[in-house]
Amino acid sequence: MSISGGSGGVGTGSGSRMSQKSKDVRRNNITAAKAVADAVRTSLGPRGMDKMVQTADGGVLITNDGATILEKMQVEHPAAKMLVQLSRSQDVVAGDGTTSVVVICGALLSAALDLLGSGIHPSAISDAFQVALDKSLQIVKEMAVPVNLEDKEALKQAATTSLNSKVVRQYANLLAPIAVDAVLAVKGAQAKHSAVVLENGNGAVPMKGVTSESTTSFVDLKNIRTVKKLGGTLDDTEMVDGLLLSQPVAKGGSNSVTKVTNAKVALIQFCLSPPKTDVENSVVVQDYTAMDRILREERTYILGLCKKIKAAGCNVVLLQKSILRDATTELSLHFLAKMKIMAVNDIERDEVEFISKSLGLTPIAGIESFTADKMAKVELVEEVSLGTDKMIKMTGVTKTPKETVSILVRGSNQLLLDEAERSLHDALCVVRSLVHKQYLLPGGGAPETEVSVLLSRAAKEKSGMEAYCMEAYAEALNVVPFTLAENAGLSPVEIVTELRRRHAAGESGAGINVPKGAVTNISEENVVMPLLVFSSALSLATECVRQLLKIDDIVMVR
Repeated sequence: MSISGGSGGVGTGSGSRMSQKSKDVRRNNITAAKAVADAVRTSLGPRGMDKMVQTADGGVLITNDGATILEKMQVEHPAAKMLVQLSRSQDVVAGDGTTSVVVICGALLSAALDLLGSGIHPSAISDAFQVALDKSLQIVKEMAVPVNLEDKEALKQAATTSLNSKVVRQYANLLAPIAVDAVLAVKGAQAKHSAVVLENGNGAVPMKGVTSESTTSFVDLKNIRTVKKLGGTLDDTEMVDGLLLSQPVAKGGSNSVTKVTNAKVALIQFCLSPPKTDVENSVVVQDYTAMDRILREERTYILGLCKKIKAAGCNVVLLQKSILRDATTELSLHFLAKMKIMAVNDIERDEVEFISKSLGLTPIAGIESFTADKMAKVELVEEVSLGTDKMIKMTGVTKTPKETVSILVRGSNQLLLDEAERSLHDALCVVRSLVHKQYLLPGGGAPETEVSVLLSRAAKEKSGMEAYCMEAYAEALNVVPFTLAENAGLSPVEIVTELRRRHAAGESGAGINVPKGAVTNISEENVVMPLLVFSSALSLATECVRQLLKIDDIVMVR
């Protein structure tokens, strides 16, 4: 008996210690994750504050983009890193709402911590949160308004709403139409190019599982290229119907060609320079005669390459950057200039695919395969000056359909340029989200409040711990309108109370009108957001919280 009793006593003590350890680990994880959420909370909304980030190399970054801020933060705690990854996931899925998803996650974690303090098991909280999420997505789908992609004004309103919370908000009316036109141009090209069919006897049979809608519902933003150039103002930002290259013309003396009409463009992946020996070998020259012979051979070799390029009818040549030797020499550039051929050096490896897709050409690996069918026809290729910088601009591309778009972003300083690029990317992602899921929601905290009010009603129909957890979930969603009002300098308690009263009365479009400092019908103010942005933020935040709740220990592995 004494042995059995002693054994039982030890087991009980061990279980108690393990239980306490699990509670401590869970509490520490939630506290660390909440700290990350609190760090970006002040950046939420149109009146959110900006963060100045100083990088390790002394660089300075000014932004209020949640994903960018968290990416630059040096987060050590594993649970806090999950929120950084959460923001990155939201950026991949929707492109916008990277701050909102972290703020919502922080509020749900606070609610979970209170529920844990009440003695509710983590698994019960996790399951109840999943039920609440499913109900929330159902509510938000019912309040969403379908949007027609032909209605450009609706798309511009969504892009403008996204840009209004950025540093460059005063240029929203300029950047929003550019974002809409760019995404629709790429989508239109994909629609024409998406003949995903199999030739089967009498006609074309669609591939199994592929529909005409599924092939065009996703827009690849890699087909939209943003080129940043210092100088001018953001008012000079434009979408170019053609191709932009940040590299200048490679100069081969005073005769260098800087403008070509009716151009035939070739992209070559071999070097217009003398061949080199292997690393282990060397050439020993003992007299001037041998040196002269080497130079003559080099001249003959390079001249032969240039003549073959000219014979193919090429008058603009793009040279891929080489890591083994120089892509061009002064001699080859001189020959090209005399033959009236424009040369552009240092085309990066990751630019080759975009250029090929934009112009409809085929990269040429060797001079023996240099043929006319691998070149592209362009009406005008010219070098344009932008302040102290120069770049190549190609317009009048004959390839149809045009699968890519280039956007030139100008700015007075590098910080503004970088932030403009990030803001434009978010606007592009918003329009892409509408292409993927064609529904709009009112902004200004309206969807969060609507879900909170209706979810609280649904919780009253439940019983037991599930009802209690669903009520806590609904209450946590008030953090978004509360933070919007707080960051705008309004009274958050009064604003959220009025907002909930109007939603309880059936005004699902009521939201926080920040410029007026009051609650109004936010849909009439054209403050809208894609359904995908909110639904993905809610889903990802809930998934992260459920994952953190299931962790009861941290194991260190060396």
